[in-house]
Amino acid sequence: MEVIQRLRFTHCHRLLFPVSVSLSVSGAGAADLIHNTAAQKASVNNVNGNRLSSSSFSRRRTRVRASGGGWFSGFGAKKATLPEIVKAGDPVLHEPAREVEKEEIGSEKLEKIIDDMIAVMRKAPGVGLAAPQIGVPLKIIVLEDTQEYISYARKDEIVAQDRRPFDLTVIINPKLRSLSNKTALFFEGCLSVDGFRAGVERYLEVEVSGLGRDGRPVKMEARGWQARILQHECDHLDGTLYVEKMLPRTFRTVQNLDLPLPLGCPQLGPR
Repeated sequence: MEVIQRLRFTHCHRLLFPVSVSLSVSGAGAADLIHNTAAQKASVNNVNGNRLSSSSFSRRRTRVRASGGGWFSGFGAKKATLPEIVKAGDPVLHEPAREVEKEEIGSEKLEKIIDDMIAVMRKAPGVGLAAPQIGVPLKIIVLEDTQEYISYARKDEIVAQDRRPFDLTVIINPKLRSLSNKTALFFEGCLSVDGFRAGVERYLEVEVSGLGRDGRPVKMEARGWQARILQHECDHLDGTLYVEKMLPRTFRTVQNLDLPLPLGCPQLGPR
């Protein structure tokens, strides 16, 4: 999930995590779920890593099926470069991912996939990533928000988004539920949908359960921005992009983030 900070746009580069969204509480503007970092300054414009195109992934799946081993057996092969972030339109982003089997957890191939996800997220940089975004139809998400990333956001935006740093989190087969009916509307972006943002209403408090990287059960509660990231990433596992949940009239290019919302649109912030 992307987070965009409202820095001076001439120096802005997107954080390809699904995490922080800058917003103007007055409605004059907002940033999406991916913000800028110093690392992005070194790489102006989109730094998305080496992307697995839909055609190359399709060819890989075809070759693996022919060998009788299943696509999973061929994915984790060592390679010199990281996988690219898959873009909207690739079927892997629009179809439900499958659960990871217990016997797959801890395997060399699954460990390689998780390592790649973390590396791609940080390189983007971003605050969250789902396995389908690197072409892997498995239910795995990774997320992380750091004090450094947050430092690029305006203080009023940090407070409005209820954004706090949290450590790297890996969840396999996550199951998410809301803890209250309270929601908030903020701009979101996505590494798989470059160049656009839109307002999305999300629950403010959620609980997620699943398995950790070591296969042990995990359960955590999250609120504010972290809760938004979890919902965005879990949507990917269901084959859903944020644009399918957006408030249509808020949809805009990154360049137009600071323009006011159209008349009749609800204001950004808690509902």
